[in-house]
Amino acid sequence: MLFPKDIEGKLGFDKVRELVKGRCRSQLGSEMVDRLRFISEFDLIRKLLNQTDEFRRLLQAEEAFPSEYYLDVRPSLEKARVEGSFLDERQLRNISLSLATINNSVKFLRSRQESYPFLFALTDDLDVSIDLVASVDRKIDDEPRVKDNASQELQRIRRGLSQKHQQVRKTLESEFRSAAREGFIPDGASITVRDGRMVIPVASEYKRRVKGFVHDESSTGQTVFIEPASVLEGNNELRELEYAEKREIIKILTELTDSLRAHLPSLKKAYRFLGLIDFIQAKARIAMELGAIMPSIKNEPFLSWEGARHPLLYLSHRKQNKEVVPLNIRLNEQQRILIISGPNAGGKSVCLKTVGLLQLMLQSGLLVPVEERSEFGIFEDVFIDIGDEQSIENDLSTYSSHLSNMKFFMKHCGQESLCLIDEFGTGTDPQFGGAIAEAVLKEMKNRRTFGVITTHYSNIKNYAENEEGLINGAMKFDMTHLQPLYMLEVGKPGSSFSLEIARKIGIPGEVIQYAREAIGNKAIDVDNLLLKLERQKQKIVERDRKLKEKEQEVNQLQSKYRSLTEELEVSKKSIINKAKQEAASLLKETNREIEKTIRHIKENKAEKKETRKVRQKLSDLRDKVDKPSVKEPEIRVVAGEIGVGDAVRILGQEVAGEVLSLKGKAAEVQFGDLKSTVKLSRLEKVSKGQSKKINKQRYSGTKGIDLNQKLSTFSSTLDVRGKRAEEVFSLVDRFIDDALLFNIDEVRILHGKGDGVLRQVIRDHLRKLNVAEIIADEHVERGGAGISVVQLK
Repeated sequence: MLFPKDIEGKLGFDKVRELVKGRCRSQLGSEMVDRLRFISEFDLIRKLLNQTDEFRRLLQAEEAFPSEYYLDVRPSLEKARVEGSFLDERQLRNISLSLATINNSVKFLRSRQESYPFLFALTDDLDVSIDLVASVDRKIDDEPRVKDNASQELQRIRRGLSQKHQQVRKTLESEFRSAAREGFIPDGASITVRDGRMVIPVASEYKRRVKGFVHDESSTGQTVFIEPASVLEGNNELRELEYAEKREIIKILTELTDSLRAHLPSLKKAYRFLGLIDFIQAKARIAMELGAIMPSIKNEPFLSWEGARHPLLYLSHRKQNKEVVPLNIRLNEQQRILIISGPNAGGKSVCLKTVGLLQLMLQSGLLVPVEERSEFGIFEDVFIDIGDEQSIENDLSTYSSHLSNMKFFMKHCGQESLCLIDEFGTGTDPQFGGAIAEAVLKEMKNRRTFGVITTHYSNIKNYAENEEGLINGAMKFDMTHLQPLYMLEVGKPGSSFSLEIARKIGIPGEVIQYAREAIGNKAIDVDNLLLKLERQKQKIVERDRKLKEKEQEVNQLQSKYRSLTEELEVSKKSIINKAKQEAASLLKETNREIEKTIRHIKENKAEKKETRKVRQKLSDLRDKVDKPSVKEPEIRVVAGEIGVGDAVRILGQEVAGEVLSLKGKAAEVQFGDLKSTVKLSRLEKVSKGQSKKINKQRYSGTKGIDLNQKLSTFSSTLDVRGKRAEEVFSLVDRFIDDALLFNIDEVRILHGKGDGVLRQVIRDHLRKLNVAEIIADEHVERGGAGISVVQLK
């Protein structure tokens, strides 16, 4: 049960309804939005939420779900119900297009049953014959117009019409030329049609000079339109053929309507499905805009929300680039009623309306903008008392209206009711209003009702502090700048900060002092204690924030230190291992040379000349050990401004590249196969000879291609959507080379439809390469003209 009747308007649910309706594609879906209602059946709520969530995931995955021709053809179906009636070409064409959408939707969902089980369930008992669509498409074209070959008789009639029309036209042109030579035709005039008959325009003064029938005259009366006697019979035959054509078209349309009439029961189900799909996709789209999700739900009354956002406030703030402060709130058996206090304009009412609106949305099958870890329960009733309900017609004051609402609450609220009350007890003498509010709160507690209540009354705060099942909450307030923070803090009451806000606004000090004295010391002391506690808490929070920042900084430094240490250790081990390998190799070579030298000396009996040669070899070997075998190239910077075609390198880097173009303060540089845009301030100019030498030495040790690895990562579909033509050629070349290398017969190039330029460029390029046997569009259901299928030779 919902109370009052205008609860949707008070909570803003009517605006959410309009947002959903605005995302519908058809009247079918819009009407279902109008039937959105609050429900408390757990299984039904779960089903509706799952349907919407599945469609949200479907949209996020950019699945190719049918999105066109959500047409409302119910008036046409109602017309077709009458025996002997017939639908016109436009009505039949609309039925054909929308039925194709229905069939494609059903086919899509049935092929993805495991991914979208709740949407798949909507296709049960749907049986729309595809032959019905085909029969309409065979006889009616896209204009829409009945096709010439819809029947043999129509084909014969239209052929006769064409021939007769040419014959009459030819005769009429001859009459026109003859009259023009005589000067009977006004300047700039031409053959025209009046009352469905071809005529020639003749100046009024010569109308008796031309034999024929006058059909019309111009608005000025200076020109008459005459059907010459020579074409009178031909025009009559044309008119008879046109009547015959119309009769044959009606016959064809009647036959199509008759075949449609036999399927009306199944068509009714089909269009209900189309409206339901439209409705669900609209809910899914608004959920994506709101960042809404399907939370965990349980079949019991409670709520445990994290990061809840008011959807309308979220959309409004997003337009202004402002953030919405999220709401964290819990109601359960231990804390059934939350009492929220705090300053005016601090967000109490927004908090209250957020609770009511999100609960209403969820129990109407809409996804809600909360964080993933949030949990929702189900309530049987949602009662609210928000705003000024003063009624002149019923002679009710504001307070009387509040009391009437409280009376309704007391009569109907129970353990599965959620009551939302704004400014509890206001509208009368605070002393009495507070007492009555406390009594109402006690009754709600005894009935174990759930609720969120906002108030300024101290006695309500005190009551909540001391009673089981009730808990205080406060809207946080910045004590330094005296402004609200719109954050709910549960566990303690809040001050209204009345005197502080009055001082900030500029109320004279003596007025504030008088008010302070009038309030009394006891009330002031309580308020001061709350203020003092708030200030202390804010200092602690600020101190904790700074400590966390420092802790995070220390953790980052520690992580960086560990990373550098590990990197140094790895580098150290690598250098040592490499040095050991080189030393072992040199030692082995040295030992061989020494043994060879000793053997040589023995064989030559230590002749001085031979000994000197051997010593020179040992000296050369020592130099080899002392000096590195590979010398890094010394890079010399070339003076002057950097221009197109110059060789450059990035400051502090070894690799060199060539400047392709200049773009203001940046340059496009080719580094090997990579193009990159780099600021000129980060580049330095080198000679082209050095550039080639550097890159040759840098890439001389490049390993060969691992074909197995490359084959495992190769995809037979290349996506070039959004690329420029000059970018596409190199991508296509490499893609085709890889396909030929791996002996792949067929590949696909995904270029999108657009205006067809990119598709044509790619196909022309493939034909020039002379590698393709066949180039064709993909199947219409898998992308159509947006994908080129290439069969390689």
